[in-house]
Amino acid sequence: MSQFSWQAKGSGDGSSEGSTDKKYQRRGQSADAVDELKITLHQRLIEELDPTKLQGLEPERAREAVVVAARALISQEMPGIVGSVRDALVAAVADEVLGLGPIEGLINEAAVSEVMVNAPDEVFYEKEGRLYLSSVRFRDEAHIMRIIERIVAPLGRRVDESSPMVDARLPDGSRVNVILPPVAPKSPTITIRKFQADKMTIEDLIQLNSMTREVAEFLRACVLVRLNIIVSGGTGTGKTTMLNALSSFIPDTERIVTIEDPTELRLQQGHVVSLEARPASLEGRGEVTQRELVRNSLRMRPDRIIVGEVRGPEAFDMMQAMNTGHEGSLGTVHANTPRDALARIENMILMAGLDLPMRAIREQIASAIHMVIQIARMADGTRRVTKVSEISGMEGEVVTMQDLFSFEQAGVDSDGRVVGEFRPTGIRPNFATKFDIAGVHLPTDLFSKVAV
Repeated sequence: MSQFSWQAKGSGDGSSEGSTDKKYQRRGQSADAVDELKITLHQRLIEELDPTKLQGLEPERAREAVVVAARALISQEMPGIVGSVRDALVAAVADEVLGLGPIEGLINEAAVSEVMVNAPDEVFYEKEGRLYLSSVRFRDEAHIMRIIERIVAPLGRRVDESSPMVDARLPDGSRVNVILPPVAPKSPTITIRKFQADKMTIEDLIQLNSMTREVAEFLRACVLVRLNIIVSGGTGTGKTTMLNALSSFIPDTERIVTIEDPTELRLQQGHVVSLEARPASLEGRGEVTQRELVRNSLRMRPDRIIVGEVRGPEAFDMMQAMNTGHEGSLGTVHANTPRDALARIENMILMAGLDLPMRAIREQIASAIHMVIQIARMADGTRRVTKVSEISGMEGEVVTMQDLFSFEQAGVDSDGRVVGEFRPTGIRPNFATKFDIAGVHLPTDLFSKVAV
């Protein structure tokens, strides 16, 4: 039973009864008519419902209360609206009152991974690696702004012309980026990267042809023998997904400290401490950076440190940790090739403002990182491991690398799908002796130059 009772305004004199309903019947079940009805219902519900009664309710109870009130209003003032049309209208109004309005349905669709609002009439979404233009629309820019306020207000964040960009997180963990005019001249924009509650396992990645089973076994062995691994890739290539999958190979007996901004990893081990960076408050105080968290984590007796995304001066402290007894650590970096990944890390170390010669920085990188896994999103939307590269040492001033495995694209089939094979390069890694010492056995022909 709902906590709210509906008393329709004007129901006594009949002045409002049927007015909206007649317009609806006259215009038919058009999109414009339904949109106007949503506006009318939303405004009336806001006027009649006591917002204080919604606060503190569980989301399910709050939605139930709004649904009951909306149905009561429709029954009294718009009796001609029945069946599936009424149900859809009630759901849309509930989304307006409690959810994210027109994009609530996209957020709730499991197959959708990202939602992008470019303008009131330009809402795109990503599904299975491809972008589509949605049929949903906002009424105007003010409608978008109302949804933005609903996202940022509970977080105590400010977004206006003086502070036109903000990163936030929905209650379910989804990441949100907002940019307002004049920085985005056309319209306020919203980009939501949905949090995937059911993280993909290595087995899932094998089934999706992101990698072969033999390479998955090789990566498992690398994690077990405590190699320091960097996952490299562009935006939306699945770096965090790969990091989650790799972390599943860490023994449950180890203490893991994760550092993220924002939190996305969902580790299954029993001894995990999750740390999350925090932006400054409205007064400009209270910021906690990833670098501070990495440095603090060294005092927490971690067996392994996992940095969700290395993006700044914390790269220096990460390399220090890898070189001082915290082997088996993992992290991701935005880069298009393994070589670019090392260059990015080098640049981020320079951001720390340390007066170190370039050779010293590169020597630290070469000794800290054992392997780089490169991930790419292919033309058909699929995500694949394209290279697995070993950091083999230094030659003069240059960090040396060698590819162990590489995806070789053969072409595109009639359905537009990328065709190719993931092959070893024939090079046996220098760290292969670690497998024997740890008692981890891999196929003898794993690195032979044949398809795996």
